[in-house]
Amino acid sequence: MKIDRARAQKAFAAYTSLDNSADAQVKLKIDHPYRVAALCDRIAQSLALPPEDVDLAWLSGILHDVGRFEQLRRYNTFIDAQSVSHAALSVAVLFDEGRIRDYLDDAGADALLRTAVEWHSAFRLPEALDARPRLICQILRDDVETPLEEIYNVSTAALRRSPVTPAVLDAFYAHHCVLHSLKQYPADNAVGHASLVFELCYPESLRIVDEQGWLWRLLDFKTDTPDTAAAFAAIRDELHRWLNAQSA
Repeated sequence: MKIDRARAQKAFAAYTSLDNSADAQVKLKIDHPYRVAALCDRIAQSLALPPEDVDLAWLSGILHDVGRFEQLRRYNTFIDAQSVSHAALSVAVLFDEGRIRDYLDDAGADALLRTAVEWHSAFRLPEALDARPRLICQILRDDVETPLEEIYNVSTAALRRSPVTPAVLDAFYAHHCVLHSLKQYPADNAVGHASLVFELCYPESLRIVDEQGWLWRLLDFKTDTPDTAAAFAAIRDELHRWLNAQSA
């Protein structure tokens, strides 16, 4: 199955043209899938996958956040906790409403793409996933572009005085991602995003993290709280140690 990338990009641009791209938050959400698709393509290429699977990985990046725009239209927010799951809305828009046909005519990959979109932001993938859907899901979930604008959706003063929840630190040092339910303070979001590095599956993903530099910028915000400063210094040391071990 051949995927027409130009057609997919045109369909996505047409769908998002209904929204106010002059709004900075909307513009970030429009630009994000293009960057994720490029990263998915790069990771898939690094694994020497067949061209069809490279294309599917790329397309999953374009499609994964389609629900963000319906979320804004219905609920006037991009925050799942204040509305509904954007992943579930993406599935509804693409597969229940049939908009996937705007992107490709062949329905042969619908089940795989639906799985990738549905599970892209979940805490864990289902154990029962077959190998090929799991591969595409993992490539999409290895999206290492971190949305800093969501982390800092608080006042500077609130961020500077924020503590870090002990349970969030425990999850970080256990080397797995942090459940949303554990996060109580603004600084917890930064720890949670940093912990996503532990979940990356592929060497190319770690190389991308190193190139982008977002991880260290993320962990370098200013704080007026000595305990928080000490916690983030230790987090940076642990991530340097862990990343060096992965490349050894």
